[in-house]
Amino acid sequence: MRGRNFPTEMVYQIFSLLLVFIIVHGAYVSLIRPKAEAFLVAEQARLVEQPDAVQEQNFYVVIRDFEQEACLILFFWAIAILVYKGVAIWRQQGQLDEDLLQLPGGMPIGPEDTRGLMERLQELPKESRDFLLPSALLNAIQRFAATSNIQDAATAARDTCETHGDRLDSELSTIRYVAWAIPSVGFIGTVRGIGAALSQAHRAVEGDITGVTQNLGVAFNSTFIALVLSIVMMFFIHQLQHRQERLIHDASSYCQRNLINKLRINPAP
Repeated sequence: MRGRNFPTEMVYQIFSLLLVFIIVHGAYVSLIRPKAEAFLVAEQARLVEQPDAVQEQNFYVVIRDFEQEACLILFFWAIAILVYKGVAIWRQQGQLDEDLLQLPGGMPIGPEDTRGLMERLQELPKESRDFLLPSALLNAIQRFAATSNIQDAATAARDTCETHGDRLDSELSTIRYVAWAIPSVGFIGTVRGIGAALSQAHRAVEGDITGVTQNLGVAFNSTFIALVLSIVMMFFIHQLQHRQERLIHDASSYCQRNLINKLRINPAP
């Protein structure tokens, strides 16, 4: 299952990264940086005419630098991956409302019934057959058919859910890396801005602090944007993790309620 699904997700991640880069970079080239430069030129002319005026802030100036662009690309890429995984979890949760075993109410399940149940699960569409719930049910039924032991069937269902949960958690590694990379890119902008400001220190001593203030603005703006994006993204990551944990718990409860509790062993003659 993992080998079949991984290439699809990898291709999605690559194309989503390319699409996000094209959109964000296009917005910077055509809108954000021209707007920021126009504002800075107008603001500089205003300050020359009114030396006592307070310099105004502008959204385009705050996000115009390369570090902020990189942070936004990483942020929207991570959101695209989160959407992909969120849709997959939502589809699997939809199975919890279906009667996959199609058993009459109160009907006990003996070892002789396992073949029919396995055939019903294997008749599901290929994609949905690989979801957590059918996999857990199928493994539990197969174990019960092989051992005629209810406890073994319950253990098989539980182990399948735990294994699936570990796999879902490991698949978040790319998103966790992006969540770490965004603040790091912001700190790179901070270092670059402070270094550029220090290189203009001799002009500040002479009374021209324009270069120092502009470069300090780069430092603080990059950190500000990176931290804001990181906070927002961590919220969505925790929401996805919550849905994954809820899926694992609900699938385990479904197996216990609709299969394990109905298993019966025929008494020996």
